Amino acid sequence: MGILDKHAILEKNATLLLVGSFAVVTIGGLVEIAPLFYLENTIEKVEGMRPYTPLELAGRDVYVREGCYVCHSQMIRPMRDEVERYGHYSLAAESMYDHPFQWGSKRTGPDLARVGGRYSDAWHVDHLTNPQSVVPESVMPKYGFLLKARIDGRYIEDEMRTHSVVGVPYSGDMLEQAQRDFAAQADPEADTDGLIERYGDKVQVRNFDGQPGISEMDALVAYLQMLGTLVDFSTFTPDASR
Repeated sequence: MGILDKHAILEKNATLLLVGSFAVVTIGGLVEIAPLFYLENTIEKVEGMRPYTPLELAGRDVYVREGCYVCHSQMIRPMRDEVERYGHYSLAAESMYDHPFQWGSKRTGPDLARVGGRYSDAWHVDHLTNPQSVVPESVMPKYGFLLKARIDGRYIEDEMRTHSVVGVPYSGDMLEQAQRDFAAQADPEADTDGLIERYGDKVQVRNFDGQPGISEMDALVAYLQMLGTLVDFSTFTPDASR
């Protein structure tokens, strides 16, 4: 008990308290930071991960622009209640091409890290157009205007080039075919062989909003429908060294 009472010395001496706090923070920081210098990469490689397609990237821009991240996180923590509700805990690799990433803890609405494939395109369109029509207790605002907001992808190549500067591995072919791939993904009648070859067979190709042309709704739904679908967790084995 006498040893525990010694803390009074620190509490009564501001200088000692400052020095002691600095020492504790320094030791804690070294324990957390020092191991990182011995790792070639802090993000383990995960099979299936790829950069966003042009249409998905445009949809992500809409997601960020409209502030969806304010009410929806994209981070499933490794706790039983979260894993049982949302699925496998989030991997750093799943956000390695995000600038900025959409992790967080604020959840006015549910986490969206694994929302891809859980609902139909029509459900997403109805939900975004009038959230209360499918979730009566929802406080989410309406985004029906996205159906009327047409996009043609004229600047998508420029955006992809910008992302490549910060490390997203878009190939020269991906950049050259950006606008063509943008249009092809939303057109089930288009020749998508090149798109699939560049981005993999998990790319979803269809008219996402069910209307002629390409709208911001198409792009946003395409983005939502791919979230959490790239990694096959039935075969995923975490790297114990990380």
